[in-house]
Formats: sequence, C-alpha cells, structure tokens
Amino acid sequence: MQQALTRKLESFEPLSDQARSALNNLILKVRQVGTRQDLIREGDKPDNVLLILDGFACRYKVLPDGQRQIMALLLPGDFCDLNVFILDEMDHTIGTISQCQVVDIPRRAIDEITAHHTSIARAFWWCSLVDGAVLREWLVNMGARAPDQRIAHLLCELLMRLEAVGRVTDNSYAFPLTQTQIADTMGLSDVHV
Repeated sequence: MQQALTRKLESFEPLSDQARSALNNLILKVRQVGTRQDLIREGDKPDNVLLILDGFACRYKVLPDGQRQIMALLLPGDFCDLNVFILDEMDHTIGTISQCQVVDIPRRAIDEITAHHTSIARAFWWCSLVDGAVLREWLVNMGARAPDQRIAHLLCELLMRLEAVGRVTDNSYAFPLTQTQIADTMGLSDVHV
C-alpha cells in the first residue's frame, strides 16, 4: 500500500533509493477508517497532512440546504491537502467514500523531507500542479459538458489516476461510488445519474 505514494511521485520525478526510503519513513502509523467517515471537518484546525494509502475519499462542502457538493476525489497516493497546515481552519471537509488506509503526517516531517530531498519537493510541486489541472477540468465539467460527458470524463480521469498508482487491471478498477455520490460530484440529481 505504501507504494502508491512512491509510484505517483515517480510518475513526475525520478527518486533515488534515499528519497524512497525517506518517503517510507513518513508512513509510521497507518489507520483504518471505515466507509463514510469524516477525516477532518470544515472549521477544524489542521495539524497534519493526510495521505490516502488505500481506498477512495473526497473533499466536500455541505450547503445550508443540506446539499453536498463533492469537489475532489482522493485516491491511493493522494495527499488530502499538502499545504493544509497554512490554513487556520479547514474550509471544507475530507470524508471517506470507501474503507481507507490513512496516514497522518506531521507538518514538520513534510518540511524536513522537502528540505533534504529536492526530488521529492519537485514531485510535490508536480502533484500540486496536477491537482490544479484536475480542478480546472472539473470546472469545465460543471460549466460546459453535458451530463453524460461529465460522467464519462470522471470515469476516464479515475482510470488514468489509478493506473499511475498501479490500481488498474485490464483497463478496469474498483469503483466504490454510489449513484448519489456521482450525483454529488457531477452536480446532477440522483435520477439524472
């Protein structure tokens, strides 16, 4: 499971054996989190960076009328928010979609690993750039694509992201999202999905 992060980072930047070892040392205590559990809630003060080792999680907000909007899917090898400790408090919630293996990484450990391993720092920058590109595609999805194209784009995006971390076999992958979760992600009704 720890290889998901290394595989993802190496898709951006070659890593030395020392860098790989340093990444493995970040993963000291893995916790199992059940389905539909919040890892950190809007308004909480973040102390650590969360890393998903296995399973699907999401970034979401709940509107005053109770409607939920999923703003990002978090997959194996994904940091929930690499620079979250800059925030005084969370402006969104991170929750699990399926059972997950999660690691809480102290800010100090992120600062140290990037200071001592420039290849990891560059790979983290790449991760941030890719996260931004994915967000831009999601904005295009919500604003310009037809509903069937939105869902097709999501399925293709997940294929590519999961393939990068070794979670695809014969062009297929585990898909734990429910109809309602797809609707919350795509800005559609359950019936429309």
